[in-house]
Amino acid sequence: MANDEERAKYARYFAPDPDAPFLGVRMGAVFELAKTALDLPASELEALLERPAHEVRALACSIMGKAAARAKTPESRRAELYDLYLRRHDRIDQWDLVDLAARDVVGRHLVDRDRSPLYRLAASAFWPERRTALVATFAFLKRGELDDAYALAELLAEDPEPFVQKALGWVLRAAGDLDAARLTAYVERHAPTMPRVALRAAIEHFAKDERARILAIR
Repeated sequence: MANDEERAKYARYFAPDPDAPFLGVRMGAVFELAKTALDLPASELEALLERPAHEVRALACSIMGKAAARAKTPESRRAELYDLYLRRHDRIDQWDLVDLAARDVVGRHLVDRDRSPLYRLAASAFWPERRTALVATFAFLKRGELDDAYALAELLAEDPEPFVQKALGWVLRAAGDLDAARLTAYVERHAPTMPRVALRAAIEHFAKDERARILAIR
């Protein structure tokens, strides 16, 4: 299942880390395995997160995300997954691990709850937690709720971490699909100081002339 070709692919997207090696297993295989283990106990999920290999931790995050998204999953299980995700965020330390679970484990859990945990994450010195704060808002955007996405975007508009900048751009782009005028107002205000990678992603769905106008605001 593991091979050198897959390891070489991962090397193009992730900086080498001897403490978090890649086995060389295709993510497609990881995701298929995750589908068979959606009821894995939290203690065993945590044991997977403790493992150094990236694909093993991706398996844990994929299980968590898929289990939280499953319609028949009870709220008690979703709460358990939410608590595990936040408690062991130290092991959810790469952009892809965040993206596998943040929307459905964190965002979905907070849809009808106090959302202040996202603002604590947004203030974290640990960039994956800041990315989680943004990615989680996709659960709100799915319901047409924009306010938290924009409030967090205000806090992270000038974040120095590229992986947070990319998430910021994607969240804003999705928010703009729901209300283009509100996104236009945001990017006009922040264009002079907003990281280019976030700005370009945010306005990707704008007309060509409008993109050029926004990018010229400096």
